[in-house]
Amino acid sequence: LREDSRHIKRLNQCRERVLVGKLTGAVGTQAGFGPEGLRVQRLFMERLGLKPVEVSTQIVQRDRHAELICLLALIASSLDKFATEIRELQRTEIGELAEPFRFGRQVGSSTMPHKANPVLSERVCSLAKLVRSLVFPALENVVSWQERDLTNSAAERFLFPEAIILTDYMLNLMIKILSGLRVDEKRMRENLALTKGRIMSEAVMLALTRKGMSRQEAHRLLRELTAKSLAENREFKEVLLESVEVRNLLSVEEIEEALKPENYLGTTLQQVDEAVRKTLEERKARGLPEVRLDIGRAV
Repeated sequence: LREDSRHIKRLNQCRERVLVGKLTGAVGTQAGFGPEGLRVQRLFMERLGLKPVEVSTQIVQRDRHAELICLLALIASSLDKFATEIRELQRTEIGELAEPFRFGRQVGSSTMPHKANPVLSERVCSLAKLVRSLVFPALENVVSWQERDLTNSAAERFLFPEAIILTDYMLNLMIKILSGLRVDEKRMRENLALTKGRIMSEAVMLALTRKGMSRQEAHRLLRELTAKSLAENREFKEVLLESVEVRNLLSVEEIEEALKPENYLGTTLQQVDEAVRKTLEERKARGLPEVRLDIGRAV
């Protein structure tokens, strides 16, 4: 949410630099317009809904255009990152998330009937490569012989439509993916249990430090106990209960509480609430309609 919000802010901030026009003649002097040249340009740009440039040559300086292309590449990269995470979590051996799939109607593989590939997410990742590739020619176009040598012209006929159309398409793909995203909470819990509790070693270590053991000593002890649990393929809880050093400081109940992942979330819920709150406030400030959470209350 916050990454998307930053992109929206960047888009709004670059509008005044990108949405400009010029009516300054062949070399930017407005000599052919006489003493009212600046006024003519201002009135003309008002008709077009653009701001007049402060100074130009025969063309508007291309740092403005390059900024827009770079921003679109940033947006594409964020979408690439989101899609990559979904693809990773959809892998059979993880299986915590999956993009929408029309079972019974959609074909996942032409040869393997059981497959449900993350084709939408893969498409986003693929197109992001194209959008990022447009940054280089956009930056190259900033340089121009005598401020106008036409080497920017042909490239820009492709740059702008491709970057804008592809980014728009990727955004719509991601909306479709997230709207139908399938979440497997049961599989998430199973994955948390794969290490037989060793994943919670830091929580146990901190519990020991709160009881007076030095952090360095607690870290050494937990390294040894996690290694033993792994080598013997045993539940971490069993190994902890056998440790005299641990049992001298922690009760069975305290060990069990330390091994619960839900007890070690830190400020996660507060961070999520704050991110949602800020995003909703920004939506409201932009005049967008209110949204309704899944739990049913209006926000």
